[in-house]
Amino acid sequence: MARVLALVLVLVMWCMGAPAAQADVAGLTPCRESAAFQQRLSDEVATQEARLPLYAAGSPQVAAVERRIAQSQARFDRYADQGLLCGEDGLPHLITDGRWSHAAEFTLPGLLFLYIAGWIGWVGRAYLIVVRSDKDPAEKEIIIDVPLAIRCMLSGFSWPLLAFRELTTGQLTVNDNEISVSPR
Repeated sequence: MARVLALVLVLVMWCMGAPAAQADVAGLTPCRESAAFQQRLSDEVATQEARLPLYAAGSPQVAAVERRIAQSQARFDRYADQGLLCGEDGLPHLITDGRWSHAAEFTLPGLLFLYIAGWIGWVGRAYLIVVRSDKDPAEKEIIIDVPLAIRCMLSGFSWPLLAFRELTTGQLTVNDNEISVSPR
């Protein structure tokens, strides 16, 4: 009987649940249609083109400025083609409210951030574990042993696999009785 009531309660809550709230994108327009976005592109290109007369024709400096103009135009075209939304200032805004139509704007950079942050933590942990067995570990924490740190850094790129292996073998965690508790 309790299972039936629990099932009924779950079904009622599921059917009567509120829809997911989404951020209002009022005031944002597609970058392709934004006059401020186009003005920013024009200003950036004009700033670079104003530098061209300062250098001799065919010089490496002119080639660098022309490359920079092409890169700027390509960047603005990429923003416009990806369907990003721009504010009144002409700058692209990221929509991170869970809509799948805007998932690509945030998902890849977010996952890349998590990977890099995990890599930094894993490498630091590996360095401290290796240094712990040294005769003076406190000194090695203050004055970094660069060759050892580089070895640890190079081994850290596969940190998700290493972390999963250590988690499944029990090396990553310790027993509760090994954790010190503050007397306060």
